[in-house]
Amino acid sequence: MGKKKTENDSSPGPESSAKIACPLNEQDCPLQEEMERLRSECARLQELSRTDPLTGFFNFRHLLTILSTEMERTRRSGLPTGLLMIDLDHFKRVNDTYGHEAGNAVLKWVGKVILNNIRRIDIACRFGGEEFAIILPVTSLPQAVHAAERLRRAVGKKPAILKQEGVPVTASFGVDVYRGRIRLSPDAFIERADRFLLKAKTKGRNRVCYDREKARGVPTEVTREERRALLEKSPPGE
Repeated sequence: MGKKKTENDSSPGPESSAKIACPLNEQDCPLQEEMERLRSECARLQELSRTDPLTGFFNFRHLLTILSTEMERTRRSGLPTGLLMIDLDHFKRVNDTYGHEAGNAVLKWVGKVILNNIRRIDIACRFGGEEFAIILPVTSLPQAVHAAERLRRAVGKKPAILKQEGVPVTASFGVDVYRGRIRLSPDAFIERADRFLLKAKTKGRNRVCYDREKARGVPTEVTREERRALLEKSPPGE
């Protein structure tokens, strides 16, 4: 499964693909091949350092980097940043019943469901274990809640297929939005959203929890803008 590319993706740009200049200033540089090999290896290691090898999503460390960037954008522009914290319900049962390889297959399957139901600008990360985090740039709380409900329904709509057997999968969601009115660290923002996730788990799982006082009038249907964003998705493997 291809990792979701976004405007925050720091993959090498076109300028980094240019031919490396020879330090000896020779046309047939004896070091050229080795220098190109080292550059490719550095790019590979950079990619490994920021992505989760199982799902292809950004990992926790890179989540903090991207979230910090989006929060700073919010402080400058006043446009909100949404955050979804997601935890798969009763995931230990899957591992205990079918084994860890099957558990990994479920995580990959959920990753595909997530990619198929978020916007091009949204940023999917694996938080750790059976937890995921989705950063929603320029997203109000009602919009973030709507996105979480859409994902919750998509995850629970069809069972994951393990060894030709359908295994029901559900997820709990915690939702919060940063508006830039107070100075907040990425860790503190995650902790706020995580508290709503814990509330969803304690209230019975397979639900979305958030600050209802701040999200009155949450829409129940997909807006025209959201429909357009969902249709304008990156091709697989981009």
